[in-house]
Amino acid sequence: MTYRKELDGLRAVAIGGIVFYYAQISFFNFQIFQGGFVGVDIFFVISGYLITTKILRELLETESFSFLKFYERRAYRVFPVLFVLMLVSLPFAWVYLVNNEFILYSKSVITSLSFTSNFFYHFSGNAFGEIPTLKKPFIHTWSISLLVQLYILFPIILFFLFKYFKKILIYMLGLLFLISFGTAIYKSANNLSASFYFTHTRGWEFFAGAILAYLESKSKIRSNNQSFNLFFSIIGLILIGYSILFFNDKLIYPSFLTLFPVIGSSLIICFSGGEDKVTKLLSSKLFVWIGLISFSLYLWHYPIFTFLRISQITPGGDVLYRILTLILVITISFLSYLFLEKPFKDKKINFKKFFILSFIFIMILFSINLSVVKNNGYPSRVPEILSNQDFLTLQWTKLKNLKGEICHENLDKSFGACKFNTKSKKKIYMQGDSHVAALSFELKDKLVQKGYQVLFQTECLYFPGFDLIENKSNKVDPKCNNKNWSNIRDYLKDEKNSIIVLGGRFPLYLNQKFYSDNEGNNETLIWNSEFVQVGKYETIQDSFKSEVLKLSKNNKIILIYPIPEMGLDPKSKIFSEFVKRKKFTNEEFKVSNLSVSYEFYKIRTKSSFELLDSIDNNNIYRIYPHKLFCDTIIKDRCFAHDRKNLFYFDDDHPSEKGAKLINKLIVDKITKINK
Repeated sequence: MTYRKELDGLRAVAIGGIVFYYAQISFFNFQIFQGGFVGVDIFFVISGYLITTKILRELLETESFSFLKFYERRAYRVFPVLFVLMLVSLPFAWVYLVNNEFILYSKSVITSLSFTSNFFYHFSGNAFGEIPTLKKPFIHTWSISLLVQLYILFPIILFFLFKYFKKILIYMLGLLFLISFGTAIYKSANNLSASFYFTHTRGWEFFAGAILAYLESKSKIRSNNQSFNLFFSIIGLILIGYSILFFNDKLIYPSFLTLFPVIGSSLIICFSGGEDKVTKLLSSKLFVWIGLISFSLYLWHYPIFTFLRISQITPGGDVLYRILTLILVITISFLSYLFLEKPFKDKKINFKKFFILSFIFIMILFSINLSVVKNNGYPSRVPEILSNQDFLTLQWTKLKNLKGEICHENLDKSFGACKFNTKSKKKIYMQGDSHVAALSFELKDKLVQKGYQVLFQTECLYFPGFDLIENKSNKVDPKCNNKNWSNIRDYLKDEKNSIIVLGGRFPLYLNQKFYSDNEGNNETLIWNSEFVQVGKYETIQDSFKSEVLKLSKNNKIILIYPIPEMGLDPKSKIFSEFVKRKKFTNEEFKVSNLSVSYEFYKIRTKSSFELLDSIDNNNIYRIYPHKLFCDTIIKDRCFAHDRKNLFYFDDDHPSEKGAKLINKLIVDKITKINK
């Protein structure tokens, strides 16, 4: 193939967006490149174009295709960097990952070795981009696995189509594109995780590049008119630039919006390559250099960011530390390209030796990580307080309906999708956000055992008459909006003699900012949304109070007051302290390191208490979770643990132990109501 420098430049744009996105660099509370994740889509298009060009050129010239040589080239490309990365990351995983996180890490290595990690992360309930996944060093390998699956399947498909459908090959490629794209749109509306991770729902981006390659093999796409080429190349850059700057991880993705980076990449591939300014920019030495190291940069950046984040070496929000981290990542990636990619790219080792070495590496890596899984993450590595905790599975992913769908992610925004023990006429409705979802798994079993029908809706707190709008994109939140809340209201409006339990993270919604105290406990997230009135209520407080009072006319209402927020990840805090001190016992650990000010809790929740206290009649009952965690061990503190157990999974969600304590309050209150 004729080498096209500008495509390496396009790779540089893609990897630049990805790396800056995960570096999370913000200026004046605005995160730059918040849509940088679209770089993966750009890579898919480029890969589809280059792979198809190579295959078609061989087929057109020889009427045959060497699958062996094709797979050899792909192995030379992928294996060396991936194997070394896995070996280098292992000591850091041993030191910095808590037991179940270490087990999950080893499972991700095993599935990455078999190039099935995209399926693993979907079925283990890891939504890409959410806070817990930012601490999983190998979650980014989902895209490598997906690409390798396409590398294996697509040459076979293309060879078959070329042999038997040569005259209508372009139509067959177009059909594959449409089927995959249509499936992606459907799945995004019904199962977003599957749509994000699965090969058949992301393949259309690869097929877009394949279609370009076919068209180019038949006739010259690029016009002789330089202005024409420049115009469409600029449009391509604008589409990509807009996606990187203004998309965000709150969007449903993939979706029709994914066409922006895909079409943008396609336009640049089609119309660049001449003497125009876009081509010169993308062909500049800096862009080409970054493009050449882009594969190593993609593989190394995420584990480095993850381990630095877990070790708390780079504090959140410090721009200087993050820039130094970027320099470190780029340096390591360049060395990786120089010593791992380039020698194999230049084929300085024959494939037989390469195959034997690869097999040895795979066996070593597989054996080590299988040992980690079988030995439960070697619990002797960690402090006693962490060794018996269940942090492998998010609490809100445990409760599933009869279809096997996670209740917290169900698409029925009323109560129809997640109900249990439906034969019982004694109904209990649980409504709220992820704070309530974190209680749901164990609570469902307790209530069903007592003969209740239990119904869950845990998408968002209850504010009918409002839409939660993301400021930058002006998009309505898919979970927190009037349409969904109206569905809940319609479902409950004729309900009588039931118990309705309402709870959630009131301080976040009422203060409209994430946790940050004067002791250095800060969430790195930034609130970039606002509630917009679309109904009769003036404030969300008016909405919640009025709607709850309506429900209380015919039902008993239990209000769960705010669960204390920590602004820190307790298990990471303990483990970080443990790593620094080498020796550790529960008694040695300072209480203040795993607690926050009770006085600050009262300030932070003042508006929440005022709202909940103002809702009052004989059918209103109250539960105060903070009494379990605050002002107990030491006066004026709220605690994340009791020396033996952690009460929190992360900075604000109760762990299994914390959920059990809160659930006892709920069950006792329900029992008292029904006496």
